[in-house]
Order: sequence, then structure tokens, then C-alpha cells
Amino acid sequence: MSMRGDIISKEYQKMVWVHDKDGKEYACYVDDLKGKLKAKEDLSDEEKESCMDLSQVVGESW
Repeated sequence: MSMRGDIISKEYQKMVWVHDKDGKEYACYVDDLKGKLKAKEDLSDEEKESCMDLSQVVGESW
């Protein structure tokens, strides 16, 4: 694996994928949510701001 692959792999391992109660999926860094997220369906607007809305990346039909 190249150095670039190692870096991507390390970043990927720091992330979680969260489905909210509306069915949207977000990619978030664990450290950004640590101690804040009670249930994954209860992602607050503030928490959503620190995550990436995957529908914006892959589209609504994904």
C-alpha cells in the first residue's frame, strides 16, 4: 500500500456512518461526536454540521 493509501486508511478508521431518523446518512469523525451522540437517530443540527451529508456527495438516489 502506498503512503497515500495508508493515510486514507487511517482517516477512514476514525470515522463512523450515522443514519438519522429521516433516513439520511452522514459520515462523521468519532472525535467530533464523542460524548455528544446519545442515539444515532438523534443527530442534532450541530452534530450534522460537523459531519458530511453523504446525499450531497453521492446523490439522493444512492
